[in-house]
Amino acid sequence: MSLLLPQGRCGAAAAARGLLVPRGRARVSGSHVCNQYGTSGSLPGEKKEFLQNGPDLQDFVSGDLSDKSTWADYKGNLKREKGERLHLPPWLKTKIPMGKNYNKLKNTLRSLNLHTVCEEARCPNIGECWGGGEYATATATIMLMGDTCTRGCRFCSVKTAKNPPPLDPQEPYNTAKAIAEWGLDYVVLTSVDRDDMPDGGAEHFAKTVRHLKERNPKILVECLTPDFRGDLKAVEKVASSGLDVYAHNVETVPALQRKVRDPRANFEQSVRVLKHAKEVQPGVISKTSIMLGLGETDEQVYSTMKLLREADVDCLTLGQYMQPTKRHLKVEEYITPEKFKYWEKVGNDLGFHYTASGPLVRSSYKAGEFFLKNLVEKRKTKAI
Repeated sequence: MSLLLPQGRCGAAAAARGLLVPRGRARVSGSHVCNQYGTSGSLPGEKKEFLQNGPDLQDFVSGDLSDKSTWADYKGNLKREKGERLHLPPWLKTKIPMGKNYNKLKNTLRSLNLHTVCEEARCPNIGECWGGGEYATATATIMLMGDTCTRGCRFCSVKTAKNPPPLDPQEPYNTAKAIAEWGLDYVVLTSVDRDDMPDGGAEHFAKTVRHLKERNPKILVECLTPDFRGDLKAVEKVASSGLDVYAHNVETVPALQRKVRDPRANFEQSVRVLKHAKEVQPGVISKTSIMLGLGETDEQVYSTMKLLREADVDCLTLGQYMQPTKRHLKVEEYITPEKFKYWEKVGNDLGFHYTASGPLVRSSYKAGEFFLKNLVEKRKTKAI
């Protein structure tokens, strides 16, 4: 059974563990059970074929019941008509997160009073990112400066207030301590907007990065920052902190900025932030994200991607917008996996170092794996 976790600002794809089967126990197929008891004899031929080709007991035990071949046959509406609420297509249904690493991270967060955007923004992919695994890069996205934002973007489920509680001065230290305990390869630090603070919390970001690098110089750190109201000195503070990736999300195409984001944010300001980070630290990797399904056209998506590449943005992620609650913007369109593949190719053709594009991709979706894979490939190319 699948459970969809609604989305907010960022995240990566949930992977629940299958049930364990004791060794030596026989595997029994669904069709064998039917034939044994003679129940299939009275069924029409069409139904018989359906049962014979359907999942067997082992499929249920393993927990892998997604039949991707049926995605193309999905007959539901993908574009919203006036007054309509779209049904969720099969490719956006994810499983309940679980597993040892997932529980370990969650318990540590609670004990140190830390927050993650994975939880606060209800990311549908928390299990896979937190789970890591034998061949995966365990990634978590820590949300600094509390769980209350001073802005009210219409796509985001993080709670808002004019004057959130004061910052926890121990948070940079506690964050570094927790991440050291987890043994993460890659961490994404993000935050709520804190327009109530003179530097928007830039020094808090920088302190956290410095503590992290002191404890583990090998860890890769990405900072997914607010726009700091366009304060470029605040951008410099974070960009010079020792991070590896400077990320800031433009969220949507220029034409939809006023509809989707808080009025204090805009496309031009976001692009200035990304450009300035690279001017200050040319070696840093810059990254941004776009949500699709908010009513944008293909032409708008393409021109936005071109503008971002012209601004020397290195990495781009594109994912499906999913309405977190009834109070938020409705989904205007569900984009197919094939269309996301198309945008990935467009991004690569435009010259982004990597383009992560898929229905469940979020701004920090499996960030470590994408980054490290790309890095290894580039090193191999240079060696050749």
